Amino acid sequence: MIKYLLITLLTALHISLAGQIGGTYTYEWLGSPTSARLTALGGSLITTHEDDLALAATNPALLSIKTDKQVTVNHNFSFASIGNGYIGYGHSIDSTLSLHMGVGYATYGDFTAADPLGNITGQFSGSEAAIVVGAGKRLNERITVGANIKGIFGSLESYSSAGLAADLGLTYKNPLANWEVAFLVKNIGIQLSSYGNETAATPLDVQIGFSQKLRYLPFRFSILLHNLHRYGIRYDDPSVVGETDLFGNPINQPSDFSKGFDNVFRHIVIGGEFLLGKNQNLRLRFGYNHLRRQELSVSSFRSLAGFSAGFGLKIKGIKIDYGLGYHHLAGAANHLSISTSLNKFFKKK
Repeated sequence: MIKYLLITLLTALHISLAGQIGGTYTYEWLGSPTSARLTALGGSLITTHEDDLALAATNPALLSIKTDKQVTVNHNFSFASIGNGYIGYGHSIDSTLSLHMGVGYATYGDFTAADPLGNITGQFSGSEAAIVVGAGKRLNERITVGANIKGIFGSLESYSSAGLAADLGLTYKNPLANWEVAFLVKNIGIQLSSYGNETAATPLDVQIGFSQKLRYLPFRFSILLHNLHRYGIRYDDPSVVGETDLFGNPINQPSDFSKGFDNVFRHIVIGGEFLLGKNQNLRLRFGYNHLRRQELSVSSFRSLAGFSAGFGLKIKGIKIDYGLGYHHLAGAANHLSISTSLNKFFKKK
C-alpha cells in the first residue's frame, strides 16, 4: 500500500512541477492560511510544536501529544462573501504517534448567470472542500516527520471537480537553544477530474522555516522561505511602458540588481509573536509578506498590503485567535479561530 502511495505522490510531484510554469493552478485556496494565527504571522508558519492543531493542516510534522483531543474551528472572512476555513480534530495513539483529521473549505459567493446574449438567467454559487487525514511521528527527542493526504472536491454551477494532494513535513527542534527548523513539501497533487477539458496543477510549494524563541525576552520570531522549487517568481508586466528621456533611453527603471533583490525577498515571510503572561495566555503577533505586497499593492497609492497583525487569548482552556491580513486598498481579511482540548471536559475526577 505504502509503495503504491509513494508512486502516486512522486507522479503527482512531476505533474505539479511540469504544470506550474506561468502560475496556473487549481484549488489555489489550499495555499491559504488555515488559522487566524497564520494570517497574523504573514500567512504561514511551519515550525513550533505547541497545542495548536491548526498548524498540522499545513505541516503534519507538528502533530504531537500536545494536540491530543484538540478541536479547532477557523474561518477567514475575505471579500464579497468569499471565505475559507478549516475544522479539525487531533488524537494521539501514544507519546510518539499522533493523528488528525479535518475538513478545509472555500466558498466563492454568488455569481450572476447569463446566456450568450447577456440576458440574466439567474444565479449560481461555487465552493470547494478537502477532507484531510494526517499523521505525525516523533523519531527521537529532536526529529519529527509527518504526512497529510487530502481528497479534494469542488462544484461550480453545473460543473464539478475532484483531486488528490499531500503534504510531507520534517522538523528538527533544539530544546536547549529554543530554536526549530522545518522542511515542507506542500500540496503535491493531481486533479483527477477537471471543471473543463484540461486538468491543472495543484499549488505546490516547497518551504523551509525557522523559528527562535529569545532567551531574555518573551518573543519568538519566524522566517519562512517559500516557493523554493522555482527561483523566478517576480512578474514584470510587458504592457507597462516606462518613462524615457529625449533620446529614448529608459529612466527611473529598476536595475537588474534591484530586480534580483526583489525576487529573492518575495520568497521570504517574516513573523513575530510576543508571548505575554505567566502561561503565555496573551499573544500579540505581526507579519510581513513581500510577495503579497508586490503583487497586490497599487504603485500610485500607499497601503498596508503585505502587512498583518493579530492576537491570541486563552481563557479557561479555550483559545481565541484573531488575525488581520492586509491584501489591497480594498480592505483586509479578518480571520477568527476558536480551539480547545476535549481532555478538560473528560478529565477524571
